[in-house]
Amino acid sequence: MHKITVNGASIAYDEAGTGSPVVLLHAGIADRRMWRGQVSALATRHRVIAPDLRGYGDSELPPAPFTHHDDVAGLLDALDLPRAALVGCSFGGAVAIDTALAHPDRVSALALFDTAVSGNEWSDEANDLWDNLVGEVDPDDFVAGAAGEVRFWVVGPGRQPEDVDSELVAFAQEMDQRALAAELALGAVEVGELTPPAIGRLGELAIPVLVTAGAADVPDISRLADRIAAEVPGAVRLPDVPNAAHLLPLERPEPVNAALLDFLS
Repeated sequence: MHKITVNGASIAYDEAGTGSPVVLLHAGIADRRMWRGQVSALATRHRVIAPDLRGYGDSELPPAPFTHHDDVAGLLDALDLPRAALVGCSFGGAVAIDTALAHPDRVSALALFDTAVSGNEWSDEANDLWDNLVGEVDPDDFVAGAAGEVRFWVVGPGRQPEDVDSELVAFAQEMDQRALAAELALGAVEVGELTPPAIGRLGELAIPVLVTAGAADVPDISRLADRIAAEVPGAVRLPDVPNAAHLLPLERPEPVNAALLDFLS
């Protein structure tokens, strides 16, 4: 693990390889460790940087206003990188898109897995699925909260927990407990948002974009990938990957790595 100061915060990151730079941005229910299946594979051709977003994992959270997308640009500054390809999963994908819109000269390409998009609203179907699978959870109970989120996102609505590798579930729950604590702390800090949000600006993206999702993820995620592919000029929409849900790069690293190596080349 390395640490570097970005916009006044100490940001933790892993780094490997040489070549064109690639920054991996983790999901909101995880931290940089979710990319353990990608770092070494991509490092054969690229300089790979996997940071913990501010407040998550081993990165600091000073009590000062900030935006995640400005932190990504600040990380590139701190590492003396004029541009980089951004790879994002879930919330990390939303941060990647926001960075490309706020700092278009700094982002060379976007690869998005089970991505969120700032400004997008969840459907009634997704809300009903949450109520049926998770229900009410005490926000201060990180163990119960992580178990519910992992059931919803990592297992997915169409699978049972016994259908998913138990080590993956345990690892996801451990990461998510830490992420929930981070998000509680983030609630006390002014976190800025992209204005206007990305959901109405996808057509502004003028770089190569790859998007896909896990076939076992919440249906809203696959529909959002379809919307990105329809609205971003020239975007590549890969078929949803079977036997995977929201943490697709962690659950199915082989097809993800193959897609990334091909796209980034």
